[in-house]
Amino acid sequence: MHWTKRIAACGLALVAGVGTLAVYGESSSHDAAQQPPAASSSNLENWWKNAVIYEIYPRSFQDTNSDGIGDLKGITAHLDYLERLGVDAIWLTPVYPSPQVDFGYDISDYEAIDPQYGTMADFDHLVAEAKKHHIRILMDMVMNHTSDKHKWFLESRSSKNNPYRDWYVWHDGKGETAKEKGEPPNNWQSDFGHSAWEWDGKTRQYYYHKFYIQQPDLNWNNPKVHEAFKDIIRFWLNKGVGGFRFDAITTLFEDPEMRDDEILKDKEGKSYLNAYGDTALNDTMTNNLPGVHPVMQEMRAVADQFNPSVFPGTRVFIGETYLPNIAELAKQYGEPGKPEFQLPMDTQIGFINKLDVETFRTRLNDAETKLDGNIPLLVFDNHDNPRLDLRYGDGVHNEAIERMIATILFASRGASLFYYGDEIGMKTTPPTRKEEVKDPVGLTGWPKDKGRDGERTPMQWSAGPNAGFTNVTPWLPVPPTYKEVNVQAEENKPESMLEWYRKLIELKKNNPALAHGENVMLDPGNMKVLSWLRKGQDGSQVVVACNFTVEPQTVNLTTGGEIKGSHAKALLTSPGGISPASLDSVTLPPFGVYVGEVQ
Repeated sequence: MHWTKRIAACGLALVAGVGTLAVYGESSSHDAAQQPPAASSSNLENWWKNAVIYEIYPRSFQDTNSDGIGDLKGITAHLDYLERLGVDAIWLTPVYPSPQVDFGYDISDYEAIDPQYGTMADFDHLVAEAKKHHIRILMDMVMNHTSDKHKWFLESRSSKNNPYRDWYVWHDGKGETAKEKGEPPNNWQSDFGHSAWEWDGKTRQYYYHKFYIQQPDLNWNNPKVHEAFKDIIRFWLNKGVGGFRFDAITTLFEDPEMRDDEILKDKEGKSYLNAYGDTALNDTMTNNLPGVHPVMQEMRAVADQFNPSVFPGTRVFIGETYLPNIAELAKQYGEPGKPEFQLPMDTQIGFINKLDVETFRTRLNDAETKLDGNIPLLVFDNHDNPRLDLRYGDGVHNEAIERMIATILFASRGASLFYYGDEIGMKTTPPTRKEEVKDPVGLTGWPKDKGRDGERTPMQWSAGPNAGFTNVTPWLPVPPTYKEVNVQAEENKPESMLEWYRKLIELKKNNPALAHGENVMLDPGNMKVLSWLRKGQDGSQVVVACNFTVEPQTVNLTTGGEIKGSHAKALLTSPGGISPASLDSVTLPPFGVYVGEVQ
């Protein structure tokens, strides 16, 4: 949910309870090469190191009870599809009870399921069925704030003497008198616009909210908050979840001296306004403060000490970590004997938001060489940012560019996280009128920021009514692209985006060099083609080349002496095929991709 990095701008089956709604699914019988390896203590412990993780926005995945909103049963109905795609884990955005001001990131109860999405029995069934498909369920853990309807906050704001008062961040205003509330304590801003302080008339103090007014920040200087979240983590571990994605985790602490944030200046040295009409500030007083590290060490210890016999295998911790440089990202893994995240998100690669070869090469190399040997987690897309087409596309070659981005995601060393619908090429579809906006961000920022509705539209399963998502009016409109861009249309078509994703993921799982091999950048002076070598421990080598331009490019992949031979067997190439006679002259079409195994 962290907002500071957002860019403005087969077969058919019936699901019980859906009536005549067609749900796209498939048999789980597929090639033996795609079947997961037999369980062992080693791969149970290390499953996350080459994992493929799929983010699902439950409201938009599949509706099974005809209310226009996706639900847990809808996810269970598509586990065959996700298994065949090659998914190891599903990250669910929040499904806890919530007033839905921020569509689930304002949580009113951390140990229950919102009735919109189903029941706890539905959740238990999802976990059990997912296990049969070799898929883990990861919960979204929101520790920075709660809903203002959570029982903790209702108690906290009831009086200054309430035992829960110091569970949240309360402060007197500036210049307060018996009749006047005074000004907010400082200039800190909400990531969703305007002051981060909200006046409470009953107790005559301000409370702090990094995000919406209805999302008061918890006070992580209070040990009772720590203990409460340890219990919450244990609750879901006992439910059999495979781990957690920690939302907005770098924002847990604020400057204890309450100093103002710095005003940002343009190239002429002048202050300027952000999309919400506020003076633009940095957020160094409310983001990435050192107190986060011991908190995560505590939480990780809870998971590491959990009895693995209940549901065998390592519980993975994923961090939403928008950070300024690779050194800060490296800290998120923890210290020797004090682990934090196994997989903090490397957003420095996925959110470059322009096709700049030099930047990609530098940051991918950073991930390989500057994380102290830890495993990177690459991610290019999520529910808070426009989809790939709007951030990287040129409007003409979008599909080719999206294939290239997917290649970087899956053919680089580490774990890979992608967003539902990326695998079929779903497009960003923002509202065209303010009256259509559902996301409060869009209501506040319109028209400069139209909000996040455009990347949260329903999954496109078929060319039938409402793309097979629901048989009633969906909570967000289905994009008009669904007639051509849908799972059913792309299934078993060799050159479809869906098959491209499946082939990449299959290579990532089964090719020794692509599974765990070292990343070595090739042809480092080339500013038009990004090339790299994957070196397996068994001596295998795979070369990857991606043309970042609209013109055909010829690249020599043998310079530097890293490659053992001059010929390769093509493993995956852009539609139409690329068959170089030698690796010293590989010609790529516009935004073309070549993946070959050195012979």
